[in-house]
Amino acid sequence: MPRDPFWRRKTLEQMTVAEWESLCDGCGLCCLVRFEDEETGEVIPTRVHCKLFDPDVCRCSDYANRKAHVPDCIKLTPHNIEALEWMPKSCAYRRLHEGRDLADWHPLISGDPESVHRAGISVRGQTISEAALADLEDALDFAAWDLVIERGDD
Repeated sequence: MPRDPFWRRKTLEQMTVAEWESLCDGCGLCCLVRFEDEETGEVIPTRVHCKLFDPDVCRCSDYANRKAHVPDCIKLTPHNIEALEWMPKSCAYRRLHEGRDLADWHPLISGDPESVHRAGISVRGQTISEAALADLEDALDFAAWDLVIERGDD
């Protein structure tokens, strides 16, 4: 009988750095520019990606040094997931924090890093770079409310 995978045996806090990093499904949703309405606290998602995001592979082009180039980039940790309510409902980090399992399309389940793209979860081919905008506020023209709903199978 095969052992349960690490994400079923360990809490998020017990995972090694490699295990934690492997939870990223490569959807790119957390690399999108968001705005927070100062009056309501509502987070407005957009289809504008961070200047370091590579839209072809749906990964940061300089992950190890991202904070040097994008100081407000948020490092996901087991301790801040709960506070990051804007994280997509499909995100593995959020799903596990909420006591749900990984979705069938997640690469750790499917064994295929392309499964997240085939399932329509990722933003591959659906975004523009913040570098293409004259002013970052212009990203509001690309508001994308559909990105906050659950994407893919539950």
